[in-house]
Amino acid sequence: MQDLFDGDAERGEQFRICWDDFYVDFSKNHLTQETLALLTELAEECQLNEAMSHYFGGSLINATEGRAVLHTALRAPRDQDVRVDGENIIPGVHAVIDQIKSFSQGVIDGTITSSSGQPFTDVVNIGIGGSDLGPVMVTEALAHYKTHLNLHYMSNVDGDHVMEVLQNVTPETTLFVVVSKSFTTQETLSNATTAKQWLVDALGEQAVAEHFVAVSTNLTMINDFGIDPQNVFPMNDWVGGRFSLWSAVGLSIALGVGPDHFEELLQGAHAMDTHFANTPLQENIPVVLALITLWYNNFYGAESEAIIPYTQYLHRLPAYLQQGIMESNGKSVDRKGNAVDYQTGNLIWGEPGTNSQHAFFQLIHQGTKLIPAHFIGFKTPLYGKQDHHDKLMANFFAQTEALMKGKSAETVRSEGVEKSLVPFKVFAGNKPTTTLLIEKLTPASLGKLVAMYEHKIFVEGILWNIYSYDQWGVELGKQLANTILKEIVNKKTGAHDSSTSSLLRTYNSQ
Repeated sequence: MQDLFDGDAERGEQFRICWDDFYVDFSKNHLTQETLALLTELAEECQLNEAMSHYFGGSLINATEGRAVLHTALRAPRDQDVRVDGENIIPGVHAVIDQIKSFSQGVIDGTITSSSGQPFTDVVNIGIGGSDLGPVMVTEALAHYKTHLNLHYMSNVDGDHVMEVLQNVTPETTLFVVVSKSFTTQETLSNATTAKQWLVDALGEQAVAEHFVAVSTNLTMINDFGIDPQNVFPMNDWVGGRFSLWSAVGLSIALGVGPDHFEELLQGAHAMDTHFANTPLQENIPVVLALITLWYNNFYGAESEAIIPYTQYLHRLPAYLQQGIMESNGKSVDRKGNAVDYQTGNLIWGEPGTNSQHAFFQLIHQGTKLIPAHFIGFKTPLYGKQDHHDKLMANFFAQTEALMKGKSAETVRSEGVEKSLVPFKVFAGNKPTTTLLIEKLTPASLGKLVAMYEHKIFVEGILWNIYSYDQWGVELGKQLANTILKEIVNKKTGAHDSSTSSLLRTYNSQ
């Protein structure tokens, strides 16, 4: 890459995309114009444009489950027409958005109160997977814009986790948001039942209807639980859990940052949808990023991709993208059900800079693994601490330059380093990074960023010829857990391998 820059003074300007408030620099990658042209040709051969039409048009592209994939419709304007089974779904989408806005504003301004007539002070979101990771990530990312409500998240079925949340809230002023499409997810239902009993012990059975709301479709079980039908927010089967924060799953987001900011989040995502749908492939941010991922994964053998946001606000973004990317594209059969003979998916990991520089950057700089990385930074700090921000961003820019340039043995020797230490202080360089420089962390810019990664996932699935939107891989462990739970409760171990049997005997002997 050093040679590429030395041979082309304009490389930094030629390998970038400027769109809206995004500046995407992919010049510090192992790419030439020929490489990019060939990768784009590959995308065309894979009929990416046709696939995008199906994606936005409501076709049943989640073929193994017979579902459309329309998280893009959740942020579409009211005047759009998107049809599933011949019906325009946009009026229904906006009916839910209006319900979210009305309810969240009522809780925020105190017109919707608890059973004791007091305003709510705390909200506990009970959900797992996409029903947790999206709301957690967004409310943490937009903490600068938070309302007076304190958000808490209860996801793991671990009872210690549940009790840690409950001991930090007060029954009289706590609202619970139970998020489960089926209202049968083991972790969520167990946690909701425990929270309900905790509330009933303090306030009585009649308090449940005023302290619990549900994001679900199972009206029978919701009614049995004691939740007021007026406080049920519907979900759709054409939205996968890991893409659902834009839906009623975003209720906790609207409560946490306010309905206006939630709407700005949706608008930002729609702006990225429009860019993705209408921009030529070589100037299309999600497309180019997906092509770069494929280039390293399938031609260089890179197995992971680091996501490194230079803002503490986005500390949950890597975890959120782990689910989005690894659950979507972690597939080993193609669309015809045949085993693939090439790599799909990639490992996603990361932490915010500059913390990560003092943790795992050693491996990226001087280790033996090729780890392409996304650096995400913002030009404008939210609190105006320019001195801090300049130091943060100096590191942001320096790391990508250092990873690309490295440090030769000749340079190390010229610094007067003792001969025996020279090999230890050499940096090979040639480490690829992509830099996303965004004007400011706002609800709209966050919406664009998340939608960008969603579309990148889609493009990768098309290039790898796999189905990105089913998730059969999460089912087997659930099935076995149900069987083993009965054995634990009954203190009777069934037929298992010797390892599992021994572990169960040891556990049951407590």
